[in-house]
Amino acid sequence: MSFTIYPAIDMRGGKCVRLEQGDFDKETIYGENPFEIAGQFAEAGASWIHMVDLDGAKEGSRQNAEFVLQAARRLNSRIQIGGGIRSEADVKYYLDQGVDRVIIGSLAVSDIETTKELLAKYGSRIAIGLDARDGYVSTAGWLEQSEIKAVDLAKELVEAGARTFIYTDIAKDGMLAGPNTKEIVRLAEEAGGDVIASGGIKDLGDLQELKQYRDRNVAGSIVGKALYTNQFTLEDALDLEVE
Repeated sequence: MSFTIYPAIDMRGGKCVRLEQGDFDKETIYGENPFEIAGQFAEAGASWIHMVDLDGAKEGSRQNAEFVLQAARRLNSRIQIGGGIRSEADVKYYLDQGVDRVIIGSLAVSDIETTKELLAKYGSRIAIGLDARDGYVSTAGWLEQSEIKAVDLAKELVEAGARTFIYTDIAKDGMLAGPNTKEIVRLAEEAGGDVIASGGIKDLGDLQELKQYRDRNVAGSIVGKALYTNQFTLEDALDLEVE
């Protein structure tokens, strides 16, 4: 099984930013133009780029879509987008304009039946975002806490056709403290779908550790703050994709 590195671009107010543990009051700006950052990632050789519309996640509607569509149309990298996708119209908007994969997060909690219909219709072009705090899914840009366990939701959606999950441990996100490998592997094994790890990557050793579990459904890792703070280069991270 392959292991894919996904450099991340989190967008807020038209800029490239990083938050600490999803806290909108703990923001650092790393770039004035998300598309330019995406271009740098593509030039470095990224096969995928992970983009998140933070404003969209908070407001429940697309806010930074222009940068996503620019990247999808003009770069060779494949693009996946999450944040503010709350309806089939949102899914179609992106997929019809060249985006490769759309991430459903809050909708999977608020309307699981619609989520299942979207999975049936769009298949592998839908990923499920599981943003968890203490094992329970958070929604609305991590501002609201549900009573649904990430593992239980993943199991139900696998039965509905979900194949790709993006698991974020909110406590780890933006902290450069290492990933929650134990929970990532547990989710991957129990749910049965491919899991992309997100949150906490601090060095290449973290990526190497996760890669060891690729035969147990850990399919890749999203890398954000570690790249922006020069803990390692994207080129070095991408080298880990090669067997």
